[in-house]
Amino acid sequence: MANSRTNQLVPGISRLSRSKVFSKRAAYKIAKEAKPKVTKEKKAAAPKKPSTTKDLVNALTQKKKTLVTRSVALEPKTVRKAQRATPLRKSITPGTVLILLAGRFRGKRVVFLKQLSSGLLLVTGPFKINGIPLRRVNQAYVIATSTKVDLAGYKVDAKFNDAYFKKEAQAKLKGTEEEFFGKDAQKKEHPAHKIADQKVVDEKVVAAVAKVPYLASYLASSFALSNGQAPHTLKF
Repeated sequence: MANSRTNQLVPGISRLSRSKVFSKRAAYKIAKEAKPKVTKEKKAAAPKKPSTTKDLVNALTQKKKTLVTRSVALEPKTVRKAQRATPLRKSITPGTVLILLAGRFRGKRVVFLKQLSSGLLLVTGPFKINGIPLRRVNQAYVIATSTKVDLAGYKVDAKFNDAYFKKEAQAKLKGTEEEFFGKDAQKKEHPAHKIADQKVVDEKVVAAVAKVPYLASYLASSFALSNGQAPHTLKF
């Protein structure tokens, strides 16, 4: 075989290919000694149990049971904030005329009687003057005016509370033929005892309104803004 220096074109790069070097060395003519192969004894593997859907379901349900099990019973979250009634605005006193801003009678004027335990205001039209009965309103949706009705010496009955205005539970005909065709949709009459209570309250309020000229017509009229009027510049 030629000198290794003559077999290199440049240092690190051979002039002959790998196959040419292999043929020159005639390594293929050298008999190779056959080495006996050492066979390792394989241990007999245990037969695998075929997994079924039932085994998978059992494994999942067993895991779920361990997660759901609790040692401590759950307790409802306690609210630490104290429920306080909404304070009454200083501009609202018994006899103050209010303007309703929302609801069925929005734009109407009513007379304030007292504040209920829930924070809502008990007002009346009176019904004889403008058709507004005894009802509860939120003070956030009223405008307190400077006009007042003299209710000195008049004490509102204690029975006028939040439970007084609670509606009675009624049987629903949901999903029935009567509901679809409106066969039982009849106008329900107002309870007789509430009509009597309205007359008793209106008797005192109407008598106080009659003492002031034009106050009845003022309560009967509706509040509205004309073009160009800004509510924040008005004095009520």
